[in-house]
Amino acid sequence: MTIPHRRGRPRASGTRQSRLAWWSPALLTLLIGVLAVLTPQDFAVSRLLPAAPALAASMWSVSATLLLGVLTLAAMFAIQIAFAEPATAFTAFALAAVTAAAAYAAHVRLQRERTLSQVRSVADAAQAVVLRPVPHRLGGVGIETLYLAAAEEARIGGDFFEAVDTPYGVRVLLGDVRGKGLSAVGVASAITNGFREAAYDVPDLGRLARRLDTSIRRYSDTVTAPDAGEGFATAVLAEVRPGRREVSLVNCGHPPPILLSGGPDGATGATGTGAGAATRPGSRVLDPSAPSPPLNMAALIGGEYTVDTLRLGPGDRLLFYTDGVTETRDAAGGFFPLQEWVARQTAVPAPRLLELLHRQLVRFSGGALDDDIAALVVHCEAGACGEPAAAPSGASPVPDP
Repeated sequence: MTIPHRRGRPRASGTRQSRLAWWSPALLTLLIGVLAVLTPQDFAVSRLLPAAPALAASMWSVSATLLLGVLTLAAMFAIQIAFAEPATAFTAFALAAVTAAAAYAAHVRLQRERTLSQVRSVADAAQAVVLRPVPHRLGGVGIETLYLAAAEEARIGGDFFEAVDTPYGVRVLLGDVRGKGLSAVGVASAITNGFREAAYDVPDLGRLARRLDTSIRRYSDTVTAPDAGEGFATAVLAEVRPGRREVSLVNCGHPPPILLSGGPDGATGATGTGAGAATRPGSRVLDPSAPSPPLNMAALIGGEYTVDTLRLGPGDRLLFYTDGVTETRDAAGGFFPLQEWVARQTAVPAPRLLELLHRQLVRFSGGALDDDIAALVVHCEAGACGEPAAAPSGASPVPDP
């Protein structure tokens, strides 16, 4: 599972900036001392020395802040003795008071940092439960993943994915819970845990979707929050049978996956029954043949979970994603053109596709990714999927509206 550092700035540059910021209180002390020596006596620049320990409180320890206060006090007395600056007693009192207040502020800051560290540890543990690392290979199927949480402090959100190798094929789940951040973790956990259990037992993908709908409904009944009954999730379930180069899809109100063709001249290598396709050069948007309700919405709005099946050609890749990708905005408020971008990536190997997507989203948004993002690429590894099956007669893509 790929969890990028944050949000597109090089680490080396950020480290240099952090080191410079950490030394800024000492540099400020040195600057004020030099100015006090170089400027006329009437300016009394040394009165600015209390600013140094005040700044140190935001990044240094309590002892380091106190030590800087003592050093600035010694520097002030040295300047007074050398240049006979006025109001030394007042400046010394102000410096002592600011140093004491800065040391207390540093103490409070460190306590809050320890609390935040504990919260992040809990979030990391929750993330390990909801988003377990997905192997790069399952039963001859290659899988690449990308995850970015909108709540950086929590480092986990409402997007989720999972993949398991079952007797019915490799089954994949990707979805998005209503809301984001820690409030959506419980729902995401209920869905992924239900999927991990039921995927091995339920032979039909439509029945598996119905089972997940039941799981999240039962979970919502046990939660006492006022809006617990309003929690729902959109999701896509896929079942890949490598030996037959066949994949089944159930789209529960989720943005449709995109097929990147590995065929010659960008021609699509996949045909099938039910999966509608908005044609793009070298890519297809796999719209469902009939709408299926989001998870936890079947009882409210009705409807069945429809299974669509298609066959994959050599080199085909399936891109699954959440709406955080398509709703990424640029400075002008425009949405990220995912379909157009994907159409230009048909020659990109699956392991590199999500890395390029992440970089493009960061560049497009100027680093301001403000929604949870999850993406997953499924592809048959060379030599593991057998020969492609013959396309069914009469199958043809639906024109782009």
